[in-house]
Amino acid sequence: MGRGIIGAMLALALLLAGLFLKDGVSGPPPLRTASAPGMFDATRATDRLARILGDERPHPVDSEANDAVRDRLIAELRAAGLEPRVTDDFICNGSAKARGIACGRVRNVIATMGPAEGRHLLLATHYDSTPVGPGASDAGLGVATLLEVAAQLRGRPLSRPVSFLFDEGEESGLLGAHAFLERDPLARNVDTLLNFEARGVDGPAIMFETSSPNGPAITRYAVAVDRPAANSLSIAISQLIPNTTDVAVLKDAGWTILNFAVIGNETRYHTPGDDMAAFERRSLQHMGDQALAVVRAATNGAAEPAAEGEKVFTDLWGRALIVLPAPVAVGSLFLPLAVTAYAAWRRQAFGRPLLAVLFALAGAGVLTFLIQTAVGWAIAGEYWRGTPILIKLATYATAMLAAVAALAWARWDAARLRAAFWLVFLLVGAALSVALPGASIYFLLVAPPAAIGLLLASRWPAAERIGAILSALLLFALWAPTIGAAETTLDHATMAIFAPLVALVLLPALIELAPLFVRAPARPLLAALAAIAVVGWVATLAAPDYSANRKQPFGIEYAVDADAGTARWLVVNDGAALPAAMKGFEGGVKVPWSGRKRWASTAPVAEAPAPAATLTGTAATPEGRIVRLRIGANGADTILLRGPPQAKVIEARMNGSSRPMGGRDREESEAANRSGDNDFSIRCQGRSCDGATVELLLGNARPQRWSLVGIRSGLPASAASLIAARPANAQPQYNPDATIGVRRITL
Repeated sequence: MGRGIIGAMLALALLLAGLFLKDGVSGPPPLRTASAPGMFDATRATDRLARILGDERPHPVDSEANDAVRDRLIAELRAAGLEPRVTDDFICNGSAKARGIACGRVRNVIATMGPAEGRHLLLATHYDSTPVGPGASDAGLGVATLLEVAAQLRGRPLSRPVSFLFDEGEESGLLGAHAFLERDPLARNVDTLLNFEARGVDGPAIMFETSSPNGPAITRYAVAVDRPAANSLSIAISQLIPNTTDVAVLKDAGWTILNFAVIGNETRYHTPGDDMAAFERRSLQHMGDQALAVVRAATNGAAEPAAEGEKVFTDLWGRALIVLPAPVAVGSLFLPLAVTAYAAWRRQAFGRPLLAVLFALAGAGVLTFLIQTAVGWAIAGEYWRGTPILIKLATYATAMLAAVAALAWARWDAARLRAAFWLVFLLVGAALSVALPGASIYFLLVAPPAAIGLLLASRWPAAERIGAILSALLLFALWAPTIGAAETTLDHATMAIFAPLVALVLLPALIELAPLFVRAPARPLLAALAAIAVVGWVATLAAPDYSANRKQPFGIEYAVDADAGTARWLVVNDGAALPAAMKGFEGGVKVPWSGRKRWASTAPVAEAPAPAATLTGTAATPEGRIVRLRIGANGADTILLRGPPQAKVIEARMNGSSRPMGGRDREESEAANRSGDNDFSIRCQGRSCDGATVELLLGNARPQRWSLVGIRSGLPASAASLIAARPANAQPQYNPDATIGVRRITL
């Protein structure tokens, strides 16, 4: 093998290895062995959380387990020198993302310190968990953060009141936040909110959402925090996932808002694995350090930093935060764009060089999509969970293969490829920034050195390569960690989205290494890259799909149809084949309480009482009709009323609390009724649902068939063999093992 091919392969190997650096440099700071007085103490905060969680049982809204957690939370607040108050509300809340209304009884815990007068700085989190796990991170991280911040503020002079909101029912439809905003007088005296959440169990605490316009919020954050983790693209990325936080409700108040979350290892999120054993103190320390810094800056009596308008921002590997006015950032892109366009025209780069760059980006995405689709046919389920590093290696090698093939087709003409690449880069940046101004900083901070080099090339030839290398380094420094965070957020099912981004990061480095690749034969080089990609995909196929730390989602349900007198065993997982011990299950089965399809098998009919509904009255209205009924839970933890699209639910009222379907008002209700053919749902969770009175305003005068579903955590004794057959590296996620009773009613 010649020196040319060896040097080229070594360069590619180093570039490939460099892509994995992003996962190491973007983590939380190291855990302090000891915290000096006045610093956030993650060890002490963790100990408090362990006492609050006790036996680590799931503690969903309005349950006995959550009563116990609340009592222990109150005890910890009192130990910190605070005297909390507890509110008690039955509340309903709608969702603009779904045709559903959620209701329940919530008891928020609120404590205040500092002067009696002034606008309050509010720190908020939730203390309930889902029915499936103990919620040590979601949102135990927030609970621990708030308690330690309160302890650090104790006895210190504060220039303004600081309040701590531990709300209940976040996991059941943001109920506690809605109750606070709608019914608590304190909400009228708040002007700033810090919210704390988790969608995973480790990694840095990312400040991923602000109020809009974000100038006041991000300026406060930038001035206060030493180890920032934030970027202005995060809001757009967070809107692509189905999860929401209390900020979705509280942002309606018009406060200045900073929203923090930990997102690493989503496979433990909303599972029994979200426990203290997986609790990451580094993540807690990072969240607490940022929270305490912002609180101290806001309560030290100094004038608030002047800021207005919209900002774009990004952290540099957690060491510094760069903030620019959004209009300036977007507008400034057009000057380097004009320079690179002129250079590309002068160098005749609009032919093969420009096509090569476009082929590299498109080829990386298309090739990855086709391969991952084929792998998905071979292995059903979330096969990347156990070892996600392998699918990253396979994707990165595939993107590199597409990029090298395209550049080789363009004969490694570095001068013309350089102009073509930076032109494409800035065209993409300008177009994306018009739609998403927050993206502009990722292009503005990268491209100017390359554009300046192209501008000076005629007088100082070395400036072109110097500028291009500097821009290539900046591109990696800014984009690689952001790609890593996006991979974590959007999961590895969508690697075809990230392959073009990886190619975008690789292309300028490959172009600057063109003299090395020109000396290497193209076919052996491409064959070697293809072999690496094949090894990556084969390793992905061969590796265990799941591990003890990254388990398969796998829930078991026992469902009884009270009308038909039949019962079924159901399994809800990621689509992977069931164990051999689970014979006779049929896939793709629909159920009336979820949009996710199940595996199903017949089961013996045992006692699983379905909830009952007693119709108490109907009345005609100009909009349609009102239907009134009373619900009997019959032992269920959750009651679900699910109606067909023809029902046209306009508004629901339960135990005196009403909510329009689809969100905040009748306009959103009308939008929800036009949004498609999905069923309507009214859900109530907790003990107070038993005996609840329900009033539905329906836009259809004709009665419709509804499903009435009762869900109770846990399985009958006859499920023992199925539980034993569940794979060792599998556990319920998002929904617990449950016993479900269903009946149909006409409303």
